[in-house]
Amino acid sequence: METLIPIINRLQEVFLTVGAEIIQLPQIVVVGSQSSGKSSVLESLVGKDFLPRGSGIVTRRPLVLQLVNVPPLAERRLQENGIKADEWGTFLHSKNQIFTDFLEIRKEIEEETERSSGGNKGISPEPIYLKIFSPHVLNLTLVDLPGITKVPVGDQPEDIEAQVQEMILSFISNPNSLILSVSPANSDLATSDALKLAREVDPDGRRTLLVVSKLDLMDAGTDALEVLLGRVIPVRLGIVGVVNRSQHDINTQKSIEDTARDEQAFLQRHYPSLASRCGSRYLARTLSRLLMHHIRDCLPELKRRVTVLSAQYQARLSSYGQPVEDHSATLLQIVTKFASDYCNTIEGTATHIQTSELCGGARICYIFHETFGRTLQSIDPLGGLTELDILTAIRNATGPRPALFVPEISFELLVKRQIKRLEEPSLRCVELVHEELQRIIQHCSSYSTQELLRFPKLHDSIVEVVTSLLRKRLPITNDMVHNLVQIELAYINTKHPDFTDAAQVSASVNSQQGMQDGDKHWKNEKVAEEKAPVAGFSSPVKGQAINLLDTAVPVSRKLSAREQRDCEVIQRLIKCYFLIVRKSIQDSVPKTVMHFLVNFVKERLQSELVGQLYKQNLLQGLLIESQDTAQQRTEVAQMLEALQKASNIISEIRETHLW
Repeated sequence: METLIPIINRLQEVFLTVGAEIIQLPQIVVVGSQSSGKSSVLESLVGKDFLPRGSGIVTRRPLVLQLVNVPPLAERRLQENGIKADEWGTFLHSKNQIFTDFLEIRKEIEEETERSSGGNKGISPEPIYLKIFSPHVLNLTLVDLPGITKVPVGDQPEDIEAQVQEMILSFISNPNSLILSVSPANSDLATSDALKLAREVDPDGRRTLLVVSKLDLMDAGTDALEVLLGRVIPVRLGIVGVVNRSQHDINTQKSIEDTARDEQAFLQRHYPSLASRCGSRYLARTLSRLLMHHIRDCLPELKRRVTVLSAQYQARLSSYGQPVEDHSATLLQIVTKFASDYCNTIEGTATHIQTSELCGGARICYIFHETFGRTLQSIDPLGGLTELDILTAIRNATGPRPALFVPEISFELLVKRQIKRLEEPSLRCVELVHEELQRIIQHCSSYSTQELLRFPKLHDSIVEVVTSLLRKRLPITNDMVHNLVQIELAYINTKHPDFTDAAQVSASVNSQQGMQDGDKHWKNEKVAEEKAPVAGFSSPVKGQAINLLDTAVPVSRKLSAREQRDCEVIQRLIKCYFLIVRKSIQDSVPKTVMHFLVNFVKERLQSELVGQLYKQNLLQGLLIESQDTAQQRTEVAQMLEALQKASNIISEIRETHLW
């Protein structure tokens, strides 16, 4: 199990190289108020003075401290190219520089803090990574955070308290972190800010270890025995009391070794029953043990997380494709793939099939047989025709002579008027299919051809070529559909097999009226017409001149039996012939649209794209990747490499090492 902490340190370094925190690694986070003794506790664990000192917020950036136990210098002298120092430190931001003087380490921390946070005592969430190698330390990973403050000092921002608390919560919210809460013994633990923040993310105290500092500064006659026994604040991971160096000890440069001896002497005098479970040395052993067991518990989930992320980033990297080497082959491949996906979407064989709405060929089929078909069926064959219109057409067709029979020309005039009403929905059908073919372009760009999204200029050019091809075919298709209606208008085929003979229609109408009653009624109407004024002209007023050139104003009147018969004959003939033409139009318009628009585009799409885009002077410009794509590919590749390294590091752990 001793190898677990170094392995976590290696994982931390791997993920730091890509500047990401997608993996929440086990670590110990040190939390405490200003002047609570955090720095003295950390220095006692290391055995050296290396942290900045002063008033106010001294720690203004998170300090990730990795302690690495190494053999003594005497043993390492046998190794070639070894570091000729007993203890030393390195920073991640200056890997090649080795610090053997711990005062230089303190200076580097201060300078690096100034570089990032400035000199106004503000804080920065960007961590400083420090690794200390020593034969006198236990393997540990600690994160020292800025001390909790209440009142801004100097030119600190007004919300300094909120900033510090937000930073602390961002670290201790990690479920894989252990919380080392430092609170001074000479203050009321019930008001401890460090414990309050720890309780917010760890209400049961399962991840919290309490360190009671400054045991030697309690008022005379008081002690921390009840606190150390856990009777005041229960904490699952335990409570450890320590004695910090006083300011006088720091000023006189009292060594850590002397401080540790004095600490043990103090504990033996005042807390003899707890002396073996308190002190800096015991704290170091406890932290190392807790961290190793915590890493062991987190390792299965950590391994699973690395495996899942590796698969996800591998898929993302594959979606970005490889950098372009052969421009000609790449362009042909993309164009061919797009044309194939476009045609497959129309045929219904595309890989990406939408389930939320109809698209492609299914949408075109819906337009033909549902939208267009229902629109034609809703057109009334006699819509817009009144009996007066029919009578007027009959009279106009007979000229000055009274009509003995229904003139054929009146039927043709009226039925043509009705057939023309089929042209508008037919052209609308062409427009809807054209719009769907345009939509397929975006569908293929978004789903079917991910490779195309890498090259914005090529994408725009392909869209432009296909749009232009559709735009050219639209008027041709419209003309053909228009001609279909004109063909029907050019010749009214009254000998059509499905058309009812006019004589039969007339006979059918006559049989319904009855011959005798009809003749008698006809004579009565004839006499009435001779006595009554002419229809459409007002009776002249006595003494008023009559202008025979005035336009006749239709008046509503009861139709004679003959007029009713003529109207019904014409209506039946119009309806019969209109249904024949409507059936023909409903069948021929979809066929025309498919031939002149849909199938033409399918057959010519690839050749049109290649002819317009496969030109040597255009290849370089079309296959320029967007900056976002290139940057994302690089970032994803780096992250995938880090995850693969992490997986290799974790695989080094054997199950026998965990127990």
